[in-house]
Amino acid sequence: MSRELPGHIRALLDAAGGPADSAGIPWAGRDLAGSVPATAEHAGDDGLADTAVTAALDALRAGRAGEDAVVDALRDARIFVPLVASVAGHAHVGSDSGPDGASTDASADGEHAAVSDKEADLSLVTVAAPDGRTALPVFTSVDALRAWHPDARPIPTWAPRAALAAAAEDAQLMVLDPGADLSFVVRRPALWSLAQQRPWAPSYTDPAVAAAARGATVSEAAVRRVGCAAGRGVASVARDGTEIAGGGPGPELCIELTLRAGLDRRDLDATVRRIQERLAADPVFADGVDSIELRIVAAPA
Repeated sequence: MSRELPGHIRALLDAAGGPADSAGIPWAGRDLAGSVPATAEHAGDDGLADTAVTAALDALRAGRAGEDAVVDALRDARIFVPLVASVAGHAHVGSDSGPDGASTDASADGEHAAVSDKEADLSLVTVAAPDGRTALPVFTSVDALRAWHPDARPIPTWAPRAALAAAAEDAQLMVLDPGADLSFVVRRPALWSLAQQRPWAPSYTDPAVAAAARGATVSEAAVRRVGCAAGRGVASVARDGTEIAGGGPGPELCIELTLRAGLDRRDLDATVRRIQERLAADPVFADGVDSIELRIVAAPA
């Protein structure tokens, strides 16, 4: 489900100067004059993956930890965002010398045109997720980034700043190491928690989300039971085909409704619609859940 940026995220963006990190590196489309100054805090960066993030991803793959461990490791991690050259904002067309040493004007077909590298724009890369939403790709290491896009410029930054950059770009997702052996999708609630450097709990383990789901059904006489579990979209698949219990793009939460037997289609549809409307209006649920699937079970007669 798409959500407007909450006020506290917007305030963080305003405090950080809008769509740029605290070092002033722009996140979208600004002319960087062909170079990006390294921030002092990342000077001499070795370009290697953060060991805590790597350990959390390994633990997730082995089934020893959940998605929250990866997001928790990212809160203090340096990652890399890719910048790529876009169409030059101010192309400088020079002139070449002719065979006799005389200057000749650039031809109309651009044969003698020289575009200054200093005028090339570098822009933050965003990609489309399978569901059409905007996602920001980020990388644990320079090697992972260059394997994905060899011409992209790796910019080191802290993961919470990258999360703010994603919010500035209206991205609902952040994808860690796309195209690598194991990619990990940071979904919207985790992304917003990361931007605030706050702990995050997956919606399918969050008691507050479960309570909101129960509250949305309490007035429905047809509902016998409501349960929350991880959705099918939580799982991801590594390049070698191994299924990983986390890192998928969603749907992340499965709500199982056990309804009394004998409901006709009209009553069933009306019941489900009312529940969905209440869930969408509940701020705890709306902020804590990225996407859901409903599973309807008929109670024994």
